[in-house]
Amino acid sequence: MSKNTAQSEAVVRIRYGDEASAEAVMRAISPDNLKAEGISIDAVSRGGVLEVRVTCGRGVGSLVATLDDVLSCISAAEKALGEVA
Repeated sequence: MSKNTAQSEAVVRIRYGDEASAEAVMRAISPDNLKAEGISIDAVSRGGVLEVRVTCGRGVGSLVATLDDVLSCISAAEKALGEVA
């Protein structure tokens, strides 16, 4: 049985009240933006919007698990920064 080598990709965009908040959350999650085999995570902050792009060649299950991890890190960063509404 051959493995699926197709790339899956997801983009998460979160709008914050200001550029400083989006930048702070991006910086807080940046240490997690390490390149793992088959997975790429890139985060940018523009105009108060944090955009996180996850590309995964390990299948949809790995993409979903990675997104769950990224969103957990974002949530923790928001709580630490007092951004949770």
